[in-house]
Amino acid sequence: MKLGIISGSHRPDSQSAKVGRHIKRTLEERALCDDVWFLDLGNEPLPLWEEGVWDPQDARWQAILDPLRQALHGCDAFIMIAPEWHGMVPAALKNFLLFWTSGGELAHKPALIVTVSGSIGGSYPVAELRMSGYKNNRVCFIPEHLIVRNVNGVFNADEKDNDLDPHTYHHDRLVYCLELLREYALALNQVRASGKTTLEAYPSGM
Repeated sequence: MKLGIISGSHRPDSQSAKVGRHIKRTLEERALCDDVWFLDLGNEPLPLWEEGVWDPQDARWQAILDPLRQALHGCDAFIMIAPEWHGMVPAALKNFLLFWTSGGELAHKPALIVTVSGSIGGSYPVAELRMSGYKNNRVCFIPEHLIVRNVNGVFNADEKDNDLDPHTYHHDRLVYCLELLREYALALNQVRASGKTTLEAYPSGM
């Protein structure tokens, strides 16, 4: 099983990427999957979506998207990390979600929403992603999610930089979410294998 982590912050040295690295370590330490793919949109930004992505003869776009398509197709589930900026999901993550439609890269695969706040926020990006983030790409956000509040004091690589009680709570809740995500990944593999998830008839969500 391969899991993909997408850090949706624009910042090259972001708290969201820090959270992503902690998630990656946790997945590996607990042997919850065989491989982890990590995309940090702060260090590997995508150009803004435009119609050239639909043109298979557009060499520029194909060079950008083909490696991503291959990586996404190889993943069984995803963790999508969104910091709360002005109560919203950052543009980089919304832009990322626009690219994956009829190719089925994310379709009928479970995803865990993880949001990040420097204080006590973080709920608005959850609602935003659940409302519209899945529409054409068909990603399946699982019912559980994780809000990482006061992020500066948790999930730091150096333990002395962590506030013990919040760090322990967030980590334990993360483990619960990741174990649940694994079970959804196993279950939805069977759904995709059924042959009923074809996007040929209806490539766009309703």
